[in-house]
Amino acid sequence: MTTKAVADTQTAAKLFRGFADPTRLAILRALAGGELRVTDLIAIVGGSQANVSGHVACLKECGLVMDRHEGRSVFYRIATPEVVDVLRSAEELLALTGDKIDLCPNYTAPRRRRQRS
Repeated sequence: MTTKAVADTQTAAKLFRGFADPTRLAILRALAGGELRVTDLIAIVGGSQANVSGHVACLKECGLVMDRHEGRSVFYRIATPEVVDVLRSAEELLALTGDKIDLCPNYTAPRRRRQRS
């Protein structure tokens, strides 16, 4: 594998890690329906303002989301139609393989250890 191919694979893995976070994925799915403010996203995906804002900032820094200021409000939207294409392709793939993916022991999230006080 060439150095460029390795770099491209690593960048692609970073992209899919962004999609792998449940909150970021929920935000992207919500934004696929159109522009929303952070307060709107909180109502849809749940979580705190700080948490949702942090995830939106991450998505914006990675170029997946853009913002638009209107007065004191900031509206967020999907940056390019290709992001929605990825979401739709993933939904189609899940329709075919979702049961197997759901049952796959390789994709279970590691349990976090509780910190002792």
